[in-house]
Amino acid sequence: MSQPPTFEQIRLAPKVLLHDHLDGGLRPESIIELARESGYDRLPATDADSLRTWFREASDSGSLVRYLETFDHTVGVMQTRESLVRVAAECAEDLADDGIVYAEVRYAPEQHTSRGLSLEEVIEAVQEGFRAGSEGRGIRVGTLLTAMRHQARSMEIAELAVRYRDAGVAGFDIAGAEAGYPPTRHLDAFEYLQRENAHFTIHAGEAFGLPSIWQAIQWCGADRLGHGVRIIDDISVSDDGEPKLGRLAAYVRDKRIPLEMCPTSNLQTGAAASIAEHPIGLLRRLNFRVTVNTDNRLMSGTSLSAEFAKLSEAFGYDWDDMLWFTVNAMKSAFLPFDERLALINGVIKPGFARLKWQA
Repeated sequence: MSQPPTFEQIRLAPKVLLHDHLDGGLRPESIIELARESGYDRLPATDADSLRTWFREASDSGSLVRYLETFDHTVGVMQTRESLVRVAAECAEDLADDGIVYAEVRYAPEQHTSRGLSLEEVIEAVQEGFRAGSEGRGIRVGTLLTAMRHQARSMEIAELAVRYRDAGVAGFDIAGAEAGYPPTRHLDAFEYLQRENAHFTIHAGEAFGLPSIWQAIQWCGADRLGHGVRIIDDISVSDDGEPKLGRLAAYVRDKRIPLEMCPTSNLQTGAAASIAEHPIGLLRRLNFRVTVNTDNRLMSGTSLSAEFAKLSEAFGYDWDDMLWFTVNAMKSAFLPFDERLALINGVIKPGFARLKWQA
């Protein structure tokens, strides 16, 4: 039996990332520098190691208030054109260094206007940063424009996603508290996107259960589910180990609706008790369209390679399993079919084959 892949080997694999938040992946050093430049004086620490530790501990605290406070600090230093260009460029560089060949990174333009930027200026700054950070690094980055579910600007953001879709914006998303803010509150935006043949994903089935998933798919027409981890609530396992799918779970599997799963993040939010107990194990066995993602790299102290390494240790996943997850993600990307196929056959499969036979 071959040895399981090491972290360093996994880092070399050509990976695909579909669920990553721009404001959840800043470098601590950059936060400190940007805070100094902008006069933001509320950081809990002013040296990089201490700040990195604070972000991780606040995110692990079990307190939603402290977890949300982490984003106050990252968003707080992302209010100028220059800061957005820098953060996006560094994001692309960091993802490329982790072996990612295609990524979709999401952010909410409305959260970056407190110093006078227009929504268009925010989008154009982020796109400029991703172009600069991707150049010559073997990575392609698309953006997802996120609307906040507790706000009332989803139609405005959806229209911008369509307007900028030929300029690097891959699609649309909604995020924020699920409980009390169902996706159907934004039905007009989703119906508009469908009329415009645009792509969108919806955060659903993380903090809230099956009704959130059902609404996202059956009312709103989501192409993908952000997290979707609670679909496990519609699967029962008998005493002899035989799983039985409820109607919603069966529909999600039958329709190959992609699940953007973020294992470490799910532990922090209480959606799973441990990596070994994460629903991804059963969902992979049942051949759901599962993908592996980072969510917030700074808050979770993680990378896509680290997520795969944890899953390999917990479930014994080998190169074939990781290729399966990666091809799932590439198939599910908001890219034209021929471009997805070119990356799968020209980059991803050959890259994994080399690593598998070198092992």
